[in-house]
Amino acid sequence: MYYIVYGFLYVLSLLPLRILYFFSDGIYVLVYYIIGYRKNIVMSNLKIAFPEKTDKERVRIAKDFYHNFIDTFIETIKMISIRKNEVNKRSTGDFELINNLYDKGFNIHLMLGHQFNWEFANLLYAIHLKIPFVGIYMPISNKILDRIFYKFRSKYGTVLISATDFKNKMHTVFTKQYMLGLGADQNPGNPKNAYWMNFFGKPTPFVTGPGKGGVKNKTAVVYIGFEKIKRGQYKFNATLLADKGADYTPQQLTLFYKNALEQTIRRDPANYLWSHRRWKWEWKEEYKDQWVE
Repeated sequence: MYYIVYGFLYVLSLLPLRILYFFSDGIYVLVYYIIGYRKNIVMSNLKIAFPEKTDKERVRIAKDFYHNFIDTFIETIKMISIRKNEVNKRSTGDFELINNLYDKGFNIHLMLGHQFNWEFANLLYAIHLKIPFVGIYMPISNKILDRIFYKFRSKYGTVLISATDFKNKMHTVFTKQYMLGLGADQNPGNPKNAYWMNFFGKPTPFVTGPGKGGVKNKTAVVYIGFEKIKRGQYKFNATLLADKGADYTPQQLTLFYKNALEQTIRRDPANYLWSHRRWKWEWKEEYKDQWVE
């Protein structure tokens, strides 16, 4: 069954993106207007993040978000057969900062948010960085799709480690100079153990692991911001948050990241994953010792 599914998706991926976008436009109508996939969550998130905007403005952001969201999945199919020259044609990024840090002997944590399109970012940086970066990923429950995703995500050298297996394999990552990619805007499993801070003006918990890792492992910390230039064209900007993470507290590193992410989202609100429950947890007074500002 794997070879049947892979073969079908591979042939589909050979189509030019301009053709694949016709499928995306049709799926958009189905997902937004007919199914209404997570529309209540999206609109609720946008109302929290942008209370100053009108309902009409938030609906416009939502529609653009759904276009970007579905384009990402269509572009993901393209990743199965995409070549380096097309990756470079359709995306650009900052590599000098990260490569210079590597040349100076730093271990590096790359902190990212759920912006579109992370699949282009993965392949582009794998092509241009001097060492492969380690990516932590959540396995897909469908074993066939999980195998397909693993294959194309790692084809240019990215070292993928399952989040469920990271504790068992982390010692192999840290034995030599490394670069680790971290989606630092994940919802924490337990809000009592999170760092709480204002995100778009509302108390929000952030996972503690990326900040703690930057301090404990004395890494440089770099934020990667995503910018969608136009359909199928992306730019990824690298910002140094700290060259020596150990000079800061985990809370400070997390705050630096949160501020950078919010600025990026405000510049292009539709390019963030609003369909996940960013404000899943409500603030309680018992979390006051975890507040960061």
